[in-house]
Amino acid sequence: VQLVESGGGLVQAGGSLRLSCAASGFVLDDYAIGWFRQVPGGGREGISCISSRDGTTYYADSVKGRFTISYDNAKRTVYLQMNSLKPEDTAVYYCAADVLGGSLISTAQTMGVMPTFNYWGQGTQVTVSS
Repeated sequence: VQLVESGGGLVQAGGSLRLSCAASGFVLDDYAIGWFRQVPGGGREGISCISSRDGTTYYADSVKGRFTISYDNAKRTVYLQMNSLKPEDTAVYYCAADVLGGSLISTAQTMGVMPTFNYWGQGTQVTVSS
């Protein structure tokens, strides 16, 4: 499985960015793709994920209402539209994926936290200036 991210950069507070992640190598159609972020010295925070099978989504409370995840099945690309960005959104954003997407999304919705995914992209920096 290969995940290739793009779209990070520098933006002022209140602005918007869209991240993309192109996925390849999945044999089955039931998988989840999501986004984690990490600040220097901190752990990785799972912020959103989507099921390839039915489009079910999960959002962490920290981004709910500001970020929107979507999936283009034909392009096998997931997008994260980030609006109303805040300085505290500054982090390296990682695309991640794993199989059995329905189960992963259900777990995230039930537990209120995204489980660990097995496949990772290289990460892209998002910096929000105040």
